Amino acid sequence: MLDSGRTTGFLDNYRYLLCQNELGSQIIFLDCGRSLSSFRTTLLASVTLALVGLLAVLILLLILSHRIVRPVAESYAKQKQFITDAGHELKTPMTIISADADLAEMECGENQWLADIRRQVQRLTGLTNDLIYLSRMEEEQPKLQCIEFPLSDVAEEMALPFLAPARSQGKELHVHIQPMLSCTGDEKAIRQLLSILLDNALKYSPAGAHLELRLEKQGRSSLLTVSNTTAQPVERDKLSHLFDRFYRSDQSRNSQTGGYGLGLSIAKSIVLAHRGKIRAESPDGTSLSVIVTLPN
Repeated sequence: MLDSGRTTGFLDNYRYLLCQNELGSQIIFLDCGRSLSSFRTTLLASVTLALVGLLAVLILLLILSHRIVRPVAESYAKQKQFITDAGHELKTPMTIISADADLAEMECGENQWLADIRRQVQRLTGLTNDLIYLSRMEEEQPKLQCIEFPLSDVAEEMALPFLAPARSQGKELHVHIQPMLSCTGDEKAIRQLLSILLDNALKYSPAGAHLELRLEKQGRSSLLTVSNTTAQPVERDKLSHLFDRFYRSDQSRNSQTGGYGLGLSIAKSIVLAHRGKIRAESPDGTSLSVIVTLPN
């Protein structure tokens, strides 16, 4: 105890205290063996009891989790199957309505009511196809025809049809594509991804807006960014909801856009099927950028 240089502490089961007085140094020892033994016994019992309780809870979770999750999984599977079946069932009457509208136009001539019928049939057909495609893409193993294709050429080709509509609406579409970039995936799905992102940027931007498509290499991945200025300030706390089904921000809730809030949901499904990442950002609060990372 003296060699330790301390005035208080433990030495084995003894607690000691070194005191200085006029007679010299006085050392007091207190035997704490019984208290320490009780403490060790209580601590060991508590740890053992906690481990036994955790093990029991784990066993119960393993036994009951399958029963708890199974109804949810079955309900989700039935929901996807219903969407697919209902979509296929709706295609037939919509085809008949469209054909009858064409026949009626031949008999009665073109008029506003037939044009409205044809327009609404086209919208319902597009909605049905989107729901079916989204349901298929959310399956555990979507069937993608993965091949290596020139991503730069595909991006440039998909951007060309949007240049004229943007110019006619008083908007500027800038395209910056790094050449010679390739990607391994489903080329048809990637084309649909580009079409969705460009269509959303064009559809939900005001007159005089600036749109940009940028494709560049980032490490071992390709970084695709589609940006546009917005008519109203972007609420950043709602950016994560842009990829939810049927979600549309306040500035796009109008009948002129003709959208249903499924485009970005489909885009997210396509990106996830390619093991990529997608996110939405608003650096300044007046523009929206959808950033996609695709592995090469």
